[in-house]
Amino acid sequence: MKKFMLGIAFTLGVLALGGGIVAGLGLIDTSAELQPGKLEQYVASLALEASVKRSAGNLTNPSPASDANLLEGMTLYVMNCTGCHGTLDASPSILGRNFYPPAPDLIVDPLDDPEWYTYYVIKHGVRWTGMPAWNK
Repeated sequence: MKKFMLGIAFTLGVLALGGGIVAGLGLIDTSAELQPGKLEQYVASLALEASVKRSAGNLTNPSPASDANLLEGMTLYVMNCTGCHGTLDASPSILGRNFYPPAPDLIVDPLDDPEWYTYYVIKHGVRWTGMPAWNK
């Protein structure tokens, strides 16, 4: 059993070292012009979903839906979000389309995420994308 565990540790060490060498030599293309593979898309989506669910817990939006809050939300969207997520007249965003991954066009194709999920993502942003944290 001890040899088996040492074999597993050795194999993981070789894989980590090999990955470090490949990355260190610049053999991984990081160009944002390339479309991600299906595995990368799957893993990234899985990681985002799991992270938000774990971190957000039973978070609730502190701004309940009301006419005043919805109007303020639309104003904030126009001022801060249309550059990446599309304008209220359904004009696409050139900037958002060129992000990696592309920013969703929320006017043409609204998300169907729960309110707590959307609130958490807006408040804390998404690392490795162009989505900033709006917690201040």
